[in-house]
Amino acid sequence: MKTIIHNEWQTILAPEFAKPYYGQLHTFLKQEYQTTTVYPEMHHIFQAFEWTPFEQVKVVILGQDPYHGPNQAHGCSFSVLPGVKVPPSLQNIYKELQTDVGFQPVQHGYLKSWADQGVFLLNTVLTVRAGQSNSHRKQGWEQLTDAAIAALSNRGHVVFILWGNAAKDKRRLIDETQNAVITAVHPSPLSAYHGFFGSKPFSQTNTALEQWGMAPINWQLPQTVTAE
Repeated sequence: MKTIIHNEWQTILAPEFAKPYYGQLHTFLKQEYQTTTVYPEMHHIFQAFEWTPFEQVKVVILGQDPYHGPNQAHGCSFSVLPGVKVPPSLQNIYKELQTDVGFQPVQHGYLKSWADQGVFLLNTVLTVRAGQSNSHRKQGWEQLTDAAIAALSNRGHVVFILWGNAAKDKRRLIDETQNAVITAVHPSPLSAYHGFFGSKPFSQTNTALEQWGMAPINWQLPQTVTAE
């Protein structure tokens, strides 16, 4: 089989890649990329998996699907490449970080330093048509990302941060006897004031990690970054 992800995620997800639904998804995506604008670029689809190998995952921040504006999505939930304006949802995440853990504001939305520490920036659906939120749902991505979530749950000692209904729906896949689950409304401007602000997910995450004897996440992002 062709290598899709260049670390242990490839072995864990290989059974999914061999199933009929994934073949159908691959055919669908090939047609979509040829006939319309799809985000992220094809070689960035599995970026979150590349950045945070299975055994290194300590935290999952689960989003719905990629940003659907130009130059935003690069395969990691909520993150954008250096030089791209920070999207509104991420601006709200930064506001909560500031009140929760004393985060110092940064002028970029590149979250690689989190991924390097074990924060898996996963979306439930990994591609989207330009300008059409949720346009690639129910094409097969959910089955693949469910398998990733279930594998992490079975491994244990993972904090799952579930924001919004699409993410909260995945709670059913998680064994809460050996993992932690933190939920809130989505950080988008439409819902952030209805329970996201003040939810303190970042300090809660570090408390859980420390209870397991694991190093907490340094949520402070560097002031200057370059794309890798």
